[in-house]
Amino acid sequence: MSRSWNASFIAAPARPTGQAPAPAPYLRREFTVGPGLRSATLHVTALGLVEAYLNGSRVGDEVLAPGWTSYRHRMVVSSHDVADLLVEGTNALGAILGEGWAVGRLTWEEGRRGVWADRPAGFLRLDLDYGDRVDVVGSGADWRAGTGAILADGIYDGETYDARHHPDGWDEPGFDDSGWAPVEVVEHDLDTLIAPEAPPVRRIEQLAPVEILTTPAGRTVVDFGQNLAGWVRLTVRGEAGTTITLRHAETLIDGEADFRTNRTALATDRYTLRGVADGETWEPRFTFHGFRYVEVDGWPGPLDAGALRAVVVHSDLVRTGWFETSNELVNQLHRNVVWSMRGNFVGVPTDCPQRDERLGWTGDLNAFALTAAFLYDVRGVLGSWLADLAAEQREKGYVPLVVPDALGMPITTPTALWGDVAVSLPWALYQEYGDADILARQYTSMTAFVDSAESMLDERGLWNSGFQFGDWLDPDAPPTNPAGGKTDAYLVATAYLCRTTSELAQAADVLGRTDDVARYSRLHQRVRAAFRDEWVTPTGLVANDTVTAYALAICFDILRPAQEKRAGRRLAELVARADHRISTGFAGTPLVAHALSRTGHLDTAYKLLLQTECPSFLYPVTQGATTIWERWDAIRPDGALHDTGMTSLNHYALGAVADWLHRVVGGLQPAEPGYRRIRIAPQPGGGLTHATVTHDTPHGQAHVAWRLDVDGHMTVDVTIPAGTAADVVLPRHPDELTAHVGAGSHHWEYDLPAATRPAYTLDTPLKVLFHDQDTWAALHSALRRHLPQFGDADSGTEPSLPNLRTLLAYFPEQAPAMERDLLAVLMTPAAGE
Repeated sequence: MSRSWNASFIAAPARPTGQAPAPAPYLRREFTVGPGLRSATLHVTALGLVEAYLNGSRVGDEVLAPGWTSYRHRMVVSSHDVADLLVEGTNALGAILGEGWAVGRLTWEEGRRGVWADRPAGFLRLDLDYGDRVDVVGSGADWRAGTGAILADGIYDGETYDARHHPDGWDEPGFDDSGWAPVEVVEHDLDTLIAPEAPPVRRIEQLAPVEILTTPAGRTVVDFGQNLAGWVRLTVRGEAGTTITLRHAETLIDGEADFRTNRTALATDRYTLRGVADGETWEPRFTFHGFRYVEVDGWPGPLDAGALRAVVVHSDLVRTGWFETSNELVNQLHRNVVWSMRGNFVGVPTDCPQRDERLGWTGDLNAFALTAAFLYDVRGVLGSWLADLAAEQREKGYVPLVVPDALGMPITTPTALWGDVAVSLPWALYQEYGDADILARQYTSMTAFVDSAESMLDERGLWNSGFQFGDWLDPDAPPTNPAGGKTDAYLVATAYLCRTTSELAQAADVLGRTDDVARYSRLHQRVRAAFRDEWVTPTGLVANDTVTAYALAICFDILRPAQEKRAGRRLAELVARADHRISTGFAGTPLVAHALSRTGHLDTAYKLLLQTECPSFLYPVTQGATTIWERWDAIRPDGALHDTGMTSLNHYALGAVADWLHRVVGGLQPAEPGYRRIRIAPQPGGGLTHATVTHDTPHGQAHVAWRLDVDGHMTVDVTIPAGTAADVVLPRHPDELTAHVGAGSHHWEYDLPAATRPAYTLDTPLKVLFHDQDTWAALHSALRRHLPQFGDADSGTEPSLPNLRTLLAYFPEQAPAMERDLLAVLMTPAAGE
């Protein structure tokens, strides 16, 4: 966005060091518009946050602008057509500034604020095009600065607003600003100004309260029914000077709003009424919170649900992926993944939206990248984030742990899974969108990371030095040492380097860099061989003997075919030994189900998915979670909150299992980059009777739906977008059929081979089911969920009803849900064995 700007960054006069947070600056200037104006464009950005106003009207609909980038290298400038807001004669241009990420406090470190600037500074340029000339009204020393109703604001701590101090007409011509101060010009490199690549952050939707609670302590708490990122809009009538306080929380513990997941983030908004007779409506501008519950104090009179709305705020991404099955718990798991992504894409991909962190952690995104690219169009937001990563990497000589780098942690050596997002994310975006430009743009960054990692290898080719996160948040790691998991951290590092060297060699091939293809292919083979020599027995057993170790070795193509087969068996044994409970962290969780289904252990993968005891994918769902938790046991079975101080209830990384849902359960994945060719291969199991997956590819919408009836009849429906083709592997087809099809809609139906059909149906005599102890126990458990009065499974008394279908007829209201759960048991492959 190179140009001569004829404008400067401007700020309110600096306050003495050590004072409390300053009220938000209001900036203004008046100017004249002559006759014959053809068009007008306003360009806006800020060190901090900015809202622009013209003649009393807000400019644009984005919030938290200009968003968060690596401000030393890249600052986003938004541009707006404002011709309709101007009048011939005198006009007024103004802006309100917030502290935002550039100025306000960041991270959990006490006193860490002003990472990029010591005070908010705005930049505005208004181009007035008369056809024969362009007049420029730019921010500069001739502007005035004052204050208004925003007394304090911060991303973590919230906003304090006193409506009595609102300066009426401040953004309109004729306002008396004689009491305001001259602004100060702030130096900033204007070469850093860029056009936006990512969509802006906007208000996306509003949620009404589902319940207003009075807690055991007598406090008023509003439940919005969904953990989200955003804020609360209130409409209220009361006396001037009345202050309403809103404290945001993710959960209730013992019936009270529990704020511990926020750590030191106050997450508190305060609104002081002006006393408008007809009522007043307010929402914060320069903060956001991660919350489901809001504790309300100071409300004048009874609180009505119509007075509050939760405003959902995140980057305005286009949804591209959908998934649904016959199992409502799995569906809720997937919804939780979607909501966690929404809550953690507020400008940049973050770890969490609620506590004193909310940082662009590289490892979280690397674990989740494939899922993110399926669910939403992330080309812009992740392309922009990668540009920041490359800029920080060039400056520092290494990939920082978070981007933008608000931490400045002294870990300067490469880290697996975290740092190698520099390679794996561009490769994932290329696979999703088929656009090699992202590889070309990031190539220097990609090679710099791998070259740095290569320098850490020992003479055998093993990555055995430097700090590593390992299998972060392995549930068996010590609570205060989440990096201390069962799997050796250097095994994890070397395995991930196998993946990144392979990806880099393939990227070099796409870009026609022949010498690099050879170089990085050799490096890949060296690391791969070193891993096998150090960590794998000739028969395929992997050192550490952990689920993560096997999942990495299998999914990263490290093993020889015979080794992989044995490793798959051992992996399935380990998962079964753990009672199909989760035993993996960030490194292993995205891969374990893939490794199981790839090696022929689909049933075990489904049992892992469907386990509901802690720790498991579905345990949080059974506890009412509406987003993905940071820890598998963030809320323990006894109802207590995990007490380590690192317990987010909105953390998308462990939701990476959704990639397996899309590719294996639904059966949809690219066979070539950008879905030029599509692979469709659903693998039904786990008692599911149907699943659908839909994805808006770069070529149009692809859709897969399969349904398995209780009598073993399978139907498969597929839609392929124009300009593409697909290989359709029909699940359990008697002829093991793979169909090669072009664009359009396609339908298949067939009966499964007898050996793969469910052994029982709803019409199977109950006496037969009764004598199959495992099946009867599972059916009994399913019935008790709907009919608590149902007798004990081991009572020894044979049922008198003829079959399950007859039983359902006695309970018409519960029948649909009961039938779904009963069929899930009957259609599980283990039933009848």
